[in-house]
Amino acid sequence: MPVKSVTVRVPAKVNLQLSVGPKEADGYHNLVSVFQAISIFDDVTIKLAEPGAGLTISISGDQTHGVPADANNLAAKAVSLISKEYDLTVDAHIEIKKSIPVAGGMAGGSADAAATIVGIDYLYSLGMTRDEMSEIASQIGSDVPFMLSGGTAIGRGHGDQLTAALSRGTYHWVLALSTHGLSTPAVYAECDRLRAELEIVEPQTHEGLMQALLAADSAAVGAALVNDLQAAACSLRPALRLVLDVGQEYGALGAIVSGSGPTVAFLVADEEAGLDLAVALTSSGVVGSVARAYGPVAGAKVIS
Repeated sequence: MPVKSVTVRVPAKVNLQLSVGPKEADGYHNLVSVFQAISIFDDVTIKLAEPGAGLTISISGDQTHGVPADANNLAAKAVSLISKEYDLTVDAHIEIKKSIPVAGGMAGGSADAAATIVGIDYLYSLGMTRDEMSEIASQIGSDVPFMLSGGTAIGRGHGDQLTAALSRGTYHWVLALSTHGLSTPAVYAECDRLRAELEIVEPQTHEGLMQALLAADSAAVGAALVNDLQAAACSLRPALRLVLDVGQEYGALGAIVSGSGPTVAFLVADEEAGLDLAVALTSSGVVGSVARAYGPVAGAKVIS
C-alpha cells in the first residue's frame, strides 16, 4: 500500500553574510552567502488525490498574505520539475501551513519548495539522492538547495553552490517582522543603482565571521554580520534604519537585514537576552511584531 500523505517541516533562514558581486551579463550577481537555518517553520503536507485530479494547493497559518495557491507557488514548480525528471504524474493536494514571514528575506517560498521535493520523493518512493534533490532545487531558486540541508552553510555562485560551514554553538535571534514585504528584484535593482559609480569586486567569504562561528563566539559573530543589500533595503524602506538602531541600542550583539529584507535579525547572547530585546522592541513602537528563534537547525525533514 502506498503512503497516502506526508508532512514535511522546513525552517526559515537568516543570512549572516550576503556579499554581492557586480551585475553580470545575464543580469544576475555572483554571491557569497553564509546561511543559518533557524527555528521558525512551515509545515507542508502532501496528500495523494484521485487519478486525474491534478495538483491543488491551499495556504493556511499566520503568514499567508500574497502567497500564490496556483502554479506560481514554488511548491508547484518543484512538482513540475520532478514530474518531468521522473516521468511522474502527480495527483495530489499540497497544504502549506505558514509561519515563515512572506517576502521577508527568510526564504519562505524556497523552504516550501524544498519541503515539497522531500515530500514527493517520500510519497512516490523515488529514492532521490541528496545531490539529485539539490539539482532540482537549484533550478527553482538560489535559496532552495540550502533549505534541504539546513544547518549553517556557505553559498557561492548564485548562492546555490553549497559547502557546510565549520560552526559550533547555538545562536539566539530576535526577528523584527514587517507587515509588508520587499521585492527581491527591486532590492537588487536599488543595490545596483546605489553602487553604479563604484568598482565592485568579486565577493569573498568573511574570514572574521568564519573564525567566530568556529569559536562559537556570539559577540564576534554579531560584530561580523554583513549584508551588501542592506543599504538598498533601507533606501526602499527607510524605517528599517530606525529598527536596526533601536535593536542595537537595547543590547543586541549584532543586527542585519536578512537577505533582501525587510526582516531585521538581531543576534543576542542567550534566550533571556532575546526575551528582553523582544519586549523592548515591542514596547518601542518601531516594530510591527517580533519573533524569537535559535539556530542552526536541520533542513526539510519528514515529521509524519
